[in-house]
Amino acid sequence: MSANDTVRALPSWTDGATRDAIIDFVASVTDGPGAVPVEERVAVFDNDGTLWTEKPMPTQLHFIVQQWAAAAAADPSLAEQQPYKAAVTGDLAWLGGAVDKHYAGDDSDVKVMIGAILGSTADLGVEQYAAMVADFYRDARHLTLHRPYAEVVYQPMVELLRYLEANGFTNYIVSGGDRDFMRPMTADYYGIPPERVIGSALGLGYDETSNQVHYHATFDFMDDGPVKPVRIWTRIGRRPIFAAGNSNGDIQMLRYTQGSAQHLTLLVHHDDDTGRGDTPYDKGAEQALAAASEHDFTVVSVARDWASVFPDPAA
Repeated sequence: MSANDTVRALPSWTDGATRDAIIDFVASVTDGPGAVPVEERVAVFDNDGTLWTEKPMPTQLHFIVQQWAAAAAADPSLAEQQPYKAAVTGDLAWLGGAVDKHYAGDDSDVKVMIGAILGSTADLGVEQYAAMVADFYRDARHLTLHRPYAEVVYQPMVELLRYLEANGFTNYIVSGGDRDFMRPMTADYYGIPPERVIGSALGLGYDETSNQVHYHATFDFMDDGPVKPVRIWTRIGRRPIFAAGNSNGDIQMLRYTQGSAQHLTLLVHHDDDTGRGDTPYDKGAEQALAAASEHDFTVVSVARDWASVFPDPAA
């Protein structure tokens, strides 16, 4: 599929300025005197809220809540303290609020959550953890949409990944989510192999006796905000020419991409109140939306720019 193949390209995107901007940009960097060498056609995508749904709470938090609930069942004293209390009572408001506070610059509750995460993964081998996550993806369903997580990816964004690939781009995920939580599903859901997943990470160590890489009770780094450009350079060694995000934590990644002579930066805005997908929300994206005009981010309106949101389960 070429950049000029506008009949088949991006079928879940409505005709309009946003779709035209994508197609025109890809044409400009693949054909003619402004063509960018294939090895420099690097695209980076946030995950939660950009490639799939993140409400009422990020998917990884759903997985973690299950681990906390099991820990509280084994040790009832945990049930009186956060975040175990929220897991036991099903208090999605506290859990979602902790994430919203993080995007607003307040990490007090996120630090409590990270402490509990470290406690639940310490000494697990990486393969053991990957198997647990794979089981979760096989069985779990979205908390409010009640669909398998494979069916709550954003169909227009998956089409965009394929469209870029067809035009010589290499796609990476650059997410604040746990790298090792995403890796078991990215190839199947997005066509992105695990070596192209950049995310937050817990501390790791190698045990010679067991010949295993396992998790420490430490946090290595949070791949969000100004850390994203650093991790992109560390892992890729190139400045992207295309980036897509949806939140305050993606501003620096979008701005870093704009340092390339030719670039396109997309900011997904969840503004659709028709019931086709997520309930509309701006929380956690207020700064990014406010900066969109100043920094020339191309805002993707879910209501206006996407003809459909999720894949057809019958397809």
